[in-house]
Amino acid sequence: MRQDETTVTANGGVNRRDFLKLGTGLVVYFSLGPLPTFAAGLPMSAPELPGANPLQPMPQGVNFNSFLQISPDGRVTCKVGKVELGQGLRSAMAQHVADELDVSFDAIDMIMGDTDLCPWDVGTFGSGANRLLSVVLRGAAAEGRAVLLQMAAERFAAPAPGVVEVSLESVKPILARLQVKDGVVTDPASGKKVTYGELLQGKSIERKMEKVPLKSVTSYKVIGTSARRKDAAEIVTGKAKYTADFVLPDMVFARILRPPAHGAKLTNIDTSAAEKVPGVKVIRDGDMTAVVADSPDKAEQALELIKAQFSPSPSTLDDKSIFDYLVKTLVAEKVIHEGGNIAEGAKLGELFERSYLHSYGAHAHMETHATLAKVENGKATLWASTQRPFGVRDAVAQVLGFKPADVRVITPHVGGGFGGKNYVQNNVEAARIAKLVGKPVQLVWSRAEDFMYDRFRPAAVIQIRSAMNKSGQVVMWDLKAIASGDWGSVTFYDVPNHRTTAAPITEIAWRRGNNADIHPFNVGAWRMPGTNTLTFARESHMDVMAAKARIDPLQFRMKHLSDKRMIGVLEACAKQFGWKAKAAPSGRGVGVACGSIYRTYVATMAQVEVDKKTGAVQVKRVVTAVDPGTVINPEGARQQVEGCITMGLGYALSEEVMFKNGEVLSRNFDSYEIPSFSMMPKMEVVLVDNRQFPPDGIGEPPIITMGSVIANAIYDATGARLLQLPMTPDRVKAALKRS
Repeated sequence: MRQDETTVTANGGVNRRDFLKLGTGLVVYFSLGPLPTFAAGLPMSAPELPGANPLQPMPQGVNFNSFLQISPDGRVTCKVGKVELGQGLRSAMAQHVADELDVSFDAIDMIMGDTDLCPWDVGTFGSGANRLLSVVLRGAAAEGRAVLLQMAAERFAAPAPGVVEVSLESVKPILARLQVKDGVVTDPASGKKVTYGELLQGKSIERKMEKVPLKSVTSYKVIGTSARRKDAAEIVTGKAKYTADFVLPDMVFARILRPPAHGAKLTNIDTSAAEKVPGVKVIRDGDMTAVVADSPDKAEQALELIKAQFSPSPSTLDDKSIFDYLVKTLVAEKVIHEGGNIAEGAKLGELFERSYLHSYGAHAHMETHATLAKVENGKATLWASTQRPFGVRDAVAQVLGFKPADVRVITPHVGGGFGGKNYVQNNVEAARIAKLVGKPVQLVWSRAEDFMYDRFRPAAVIQIRSAMNKSGQVVMWDLKAIASGDWGSVTFYDVPNHRTTAAPITEIAWRRGNNADIHPFNVGAWRMPGTNTLTFARESHMDVMAAKARIDPLQFRMKHLSDKRMIGVLEACAKQFGWKAKAAPSGRGVGVACGSIYRTYVATMAQVEVDKKTGAVQVKRVVTAVDPGTVINPEGARQQVEGCITMGLGYALSEEVMFKNGEVLSRNFDSYEIPSFSMMPKMEVVLVDNRQFPPDGIGEPPIITMGSVIANAIYDATGARLLQLPMTPDRVKAALKRS
């Protein structure tokens, strides 16, 4: 929203009273039934607090239908509960509105993630914005356009200016021939024109229309174009504000005393030295001990003066023993999908058995968890770095004893999320402290805290047992997913006898809300956590069999595929890569992998070099082809794919949480290595704009193939098969020695 149209509070949010002044425009209410919350299989944590569960249906009585508002000057304000995490959602949502409402992309202002101004939303995760929200948003815009055209027809049919009542018969022929472009409605027969803003005439109009159809894909003018990012100028000039950038009068800074390990309990504490520091206040509230000061440095100084003793963590696990523990602690095994007869299929060919491991991974987002909380006069306002502003609102309301309507969450720019900012611990802590001190409180976690309290990608074991006959046909496939969840676990390859079993330790833990009895710390979403692991296992195992059959790995996959979209992305990727058929290991260092999640199809090919002395792997080139259905913004989509390739290098080669006895040993980037510029390969992206299908997720699916494609390329280069992610130099050297 332009700042000359309304006031902007010191926090960067729009003042409620000023926003209501924009009500001199069109407010469209429409009914599409309950919004999907994609609860099925959602790898989300259980609520930290009762009533804050994002898996539950949308709360009753919440008006989620008022997405659009048109001001007298014709500018359109689009309000969505989703947030901008750097993925370009602010622009993509505006593209949907521009096409359906027939207004200029530049005439649209976005308000995102403000719980007072935006419709309720489950959160920004699971690549759900284009998959799920876009059709609702387009429905709002389509209905708004229909209402405005009806108003224009009535205006053009009026016998004299100011006459409102017109006959239905006189309106119908005009309505049928109206044209609209950039918010201007034209009657070509009479030459009359009127803008959306002129139609409204400073009035607030509520009108319902039923069953308004959406436009066909052939009529798109904005969707499918590389519209510029609406926040590009702010970001490149440094004007974009993140939570830690906001300053309020009398604001204080908080730090919290933390145990040295997960599960450790406070046994003794002495805060006397900290209390003597001028301008410092020590807060004790139940299990929380915090210090607040007028500067971050002073708060840190005071925290270091607290003398505290803790009992040891009950956990005796470490990053090496965790896998055996997970296998031995199997619970609630269930068959997800099956067909044919596994026992009979096993008799039809040579058996292949492997276990594939994946270590814990951290989100390591550049912006740590941060909240600015103000609590006064029975109301709370939070500026929060979060993926779930409404989840934060409800959790804070419960902790403070407020009604949800008395808590407002404003989400500024968010410096990365990847699923790690779905959780409310930092936000709730800030609100508790703010209520106790009676001043605005900024709580920004240190990098060590961010690692310590991250919801890690779960460590997992994938066991695969398969059989292949002498002609190179896979005749049996038996996969067991242990602790990874079951997203992406069912094979899309054509195998007559198959079974997929999941032992969803992490799923049970998430729903219990306390998984300390299973994992040594919390686990959660991580940019397709389980699917990354399962794709690594499935695509590695396919290569194992292809190599034994002495069949080119691409041809081997094609031999077992009938899904036309999967075949399509493999062919598009192979064409761009210049794939030459040859059985592995060929010494070339090339690999292929494919996968699908949601309704997005991905194929990736890579070329690597392996230093056999050091075990270092350099990925030289990556080609990824993606079919996400309709592509909304090609340039934005390419950026998302490149981001997935980059982040995928990390989980494939270096990112691993080291821990022992409940203590997280990886506390910063010196001990947790994310991809650096020197690791970057040449990246090529092929977008398959498949307009016979609606837009689907693209922020996560392209990452799922990175572990397997690099593992397969390493095998092609060296003959060494890597069975654990990440494929660190030490593990590569060990694999070379075994081979």
